[in-house]
Amino acid sequence: MTYKQKLTWVYGIVLLFIIINSLLIANEFYWFSLIPLLLATIIIYLFALDKLLLIITFLTPIAINIEFFDIGAAISIPTEPLMAGILILFIVKLFYDIRLNKKFLFHPVTVAIILYLSWLFITTLTSQIPVVSLKFLIAKLWFIIPFYVLGVELFKKEKNIRIFSWCYLIPLIGVIIYTTINHYQWGFYEIPAHWVMKPFYNDHTAYGSIIAMFIPICIGFILYKNYTKFTKYIVLLIIIILLLALILSYSRAAWISIIGAIVITIIILIRFKFRYILLISGIITVLVWSLQQEILNKLEKNKQDSSANLIEHVQSIYNISSDASNLERINRWNSAIRMFKEKPILGWGPGTYQFIYAPYQNSKDKTIISTNAGDRGNAHSEYIGPLCEAGILGLLTFVAVVISVIYTGIKVFRTSENKYIRWLGLTFLIGLITYYIHGTLNNFLDTDKASVPFWGFTAIIVALDLYHKNNKETLSKIE
Repeated sequence: MTYKQKLTWVYGIVLLFIIINSLLIANEFYWFSLIPLLLATIIIYLFALDKLLLIITFLTPIAINIEFFDIGAAISIPTEPLMAGILILFIVKLFYDIRLNKKFLFHPVTVAIILYLSWLFITTLTSQIPVVSLKFLIAKLWFIIPFYVLGVELFKKEKNIRIFSWCYLIPLIGVIIYTTINHYQWGFYEIPAHWVMKPFYNDHTAYGSIIAMFIPICIGFILYKNYTKFTKYIVLLIIIILLLALILSYSRAAWISIIGAIVITIIILIRFKFRYILLISGIITVLVWSLQQEILNKLEKNKQDSSANLIEHVQSIYNISSDASNLERINRWNSAIRMFKEKPILGWGPGTYQFIYAPYQNSKDKTIISTNAGDRGNAHSEYIGPLCEAGILGLLTFVAVVISVIYTGIKVFRTSENKYIRWLGLTFLIGLITYYIHGTLNNFLDTDKASVPFWGFTAIIVALDLYHKNNKETLSKIE
């Protein structure tokens, strides 16, 4: 066909669609109008999957969570249906077309993730509520397949790393502006800070955790020499906005994660050996465990509750005598540990904690925000949650993912021949470390808001290790 003939066909099909759609609309049938959107989506799935990943990333901060109370489920619109579509396409292609790079497949992070997912699959089979666990596992897959497995391929091109970051950051800044305006109307008090970011984020802790993750990334952009001075001033302004939003989030866990990330950054910069970091971490864990009663006695003397006064709010972080939020978190942890002791190997099943923990609450642990029905959410820890839901191996396989990513990130920073790639690896590692620390106090990896940057950052670190670590071209462009 000639170009003119093709153009005639295009105009003819468009005109035919307009005529048919107009007739249907006149008869109050509107669904036919969605056909162009459906066709465009199919084309993107088949021919521009990389663009779709970036579109999903952009939509994530502004996606809305829709709850279906009658079936006890929730879904984030429009991101999770789009990710589910990618998962289905990946599974179909897996049987006849897809070829995974062997270096990627046997990378320590990939191996750790495979072990983690494999154990989740086994514990789904033995779950006390199989339907819940199956939904949990499928949701986990539609986060990991697009943003880790396909993400590593996406980040073969170094520019996609920056595009991915901006795709999340730009709408996040929009959400921060929306939240700040709402918060201003309530006088920036502490209690409204818990919900002024709705409907985009469920509460201030999830909101704060994401802000904390992106602060190191923006600091890394300041070091990017290809950015103009004007762009760097914009990035500096964004850092100030993120810091102010972090403070106004009143999320103590997010504040702790930033402080912890700073300490770990210093440790990495002074080139402290990785094995010594693990050894010291192990010693601290043993000491805290052996001295837990003395530590608890000391902490119980703190009576400072959450407050609109920032200094008092910081002091309330370690109040476990009267602060309801802290006490409820301890109630959830104690319930999870009692559940773990009853089923230490296979656990109760992925995602089942919130449906089972009620009878495992001890009356002395309950707070004014506890419920006898136990219907107020999860275990408030990315580590204790898997421990009770998937047993000891559930915890160990997730920790293996964390350790392998930290090891890879440090290796990229220390061994890369490319100065820019070294700093890029460090900033994304520190971004993840803020979440690893935050994950001791909360868990959000069952949501798209946290999972997209979490698995995306993980993919970036692996891509840097596999494809960019020894690439000198980027360095020549920067310097």
